[in-house]
Amino acid sequence: WLRGPVVPVTTVVQADFVQRVVASGRVESDHRMSLGAQITGTVLQVAVSEGQVVPAGGLLVALDPAELRANLAQAELAVQQAAARLRQLREVQAPVAEQAAAQAQANHAAARQALARSRDLLAQGFIGQAALDEATRAEQVAAAQVRSSQQQLAAARPAGSDTALAEATLAQARAGADVARARLRLASITAPVAGQVIRRQVEPGDVVQPGKVLMVLSPQAQGGETRLLVQIDEKNLHLLSDGQTAIASADAYAGQQFAATVAAIDPAVDPQRGAVEVKLSVARPPAYLRQDMTVSVDIEVARRPAAVLVPVDVLRDADGSAPWVMALVDGHARRRPVKLGLRGNGQAEVLDGLRAGDLVLPASGAAVAAVADGDRVRAQARSGQ
Repeated sequence: WLRGPVVPVTTVVQADFVQRVVASGRVESDHRMSLGAQITGTVLQVAVSEGQVVPAGGLLVALDPAELRANLAQAELAVQQAAARLRQLREVQAPVAEQAAAQAQANHAAARQALARSRDLLAQGFIGQAALDEATRAEQVAAAQVRSSQQQLAAARPAGSDTALAEATLAQARAGADVARARLRLASITAPVAGQVIRRQVEPGDVVQPGKVLMVLSPQAQGGETRLLVQIDEKNLHLLSDGQTAIASADAYAGQQFAATVAAIDPAVDPQRGAVEVKLSVARPPAYLRQDMTVSVDIEVARRPAAVLVPVDVLRDADGSAPWVMALVDGHARRRPVKLGLRGNGQAEVLDGLRAGDLVLPASGAAVAAVADGDRVRAQARSGQ
């Protein structure tokens, strides 16, 4: 009774200390592509299966092209028809318009001469006014025919309206043929980039429409790297930085570990979960790693050589402004303030207040509940000490 109660104690040790942040997440690709048809059609062939790696431009799904080929043939015939109309205008209508204009000018010249003679004959009294009026009418008709033939000739020339209309019709037909060819190409759904098919939602015979997702493709990451996406508690945000190393393992292969590196830290914190999203790159992913696989990540955030360490369960007011421990000094319990550094894995670094070899009492337990500063106590080493 004079020597005091028996209490468990822990010896302060000095050792290399590594602080780690542990989190869980999943395997993620840089992004995913949802691929579908841009036209309505019947699936003729599905060329890939889930898990298959496809090259850029590789065929994924083929739609029945029969109707599209017929539309293309019709559009190409429209191009031929428009081209023939333009050729006919240049080779036939333009020369005919030139001849018609020349003939109209000759007729007009003859009508002017006849009108002049009629005026002379009227002045000499050989014909009457009616004959002159008839000659005048004939000259006016010939002049109108000259103007009409010149307009037709102008329209048929390369800069004319008929030519412009024929050229526009040909251009429109060619555009229609281009559209038909483009729609025919849409019957073959190909991979825009190299990647892995992670979901297939179509079978031969299905009728597909625009907007329906047929394949989900996971593109190959730049440089062949795989990404891990983990959620870190925001209280550990100040410990994280780009380039930190980590050890990761997939839950399905817990005994096999692989290296990773912190690649990006999300600038925003999720207010719902109180966590920040962190991406880690895996330069050499193991073969068993799959998309969306659950992983555990152990990130090394700090390292201290020869640090003075104590278990966190001996700390009192550890999160307060003045943490302290109950130390065993010469058979008495003594309150001793400490300055803390790194924490992790159930241990804390003591920067000031303790030395290696000191004995400290646990912060809780029936044996130490009534122990106060200055009380006599007897030491009993804790299990594992």
